[in-house]
Amino acid sequence: MKNKIELITTLIDEKKGENIQVFDMGSKGYFVDNVIIATTLGDRHGSALLDTLKTALKGEGEEILGVEESDDWIVMDLGDTLVHLMTPEYRAKYNIEEFLDEYEYDKLYADGDEFD
Repeated sequence: MKNKIELITTLIDEKKGENIQVFDMGSKGYFVDNVIIATTLGDRHGSALLDTLKTALKGEGEEILGVEESDDWIVMDLGDTLVHLMTPEYRAKYNIEEFLDEYEYDKLYADGDEFD
């Protein structure tokens, strides 16, 4: 796991991705173990980062379960890891770092209710 995270963050950094953050969500009951967020320099840069990551991860035998892509936000699903590549504007607007920092499954379902 750690090697995958290191590979992703190194590639993003080498390709000029900014403000790279890794969130270990494994102990928080989140649906993935890790979330990586990075800021792109724009839509073309995000697409280039995505292509670089796809090539490198497939070369390492990683399975990419899905990719959702817009001009401002790209999400890559690796099963146990999500990678978010966001323009500065979208990253500021959605501020998912705050959500991830504060996320705790037990707090969401403190009253015992869960989705069926």
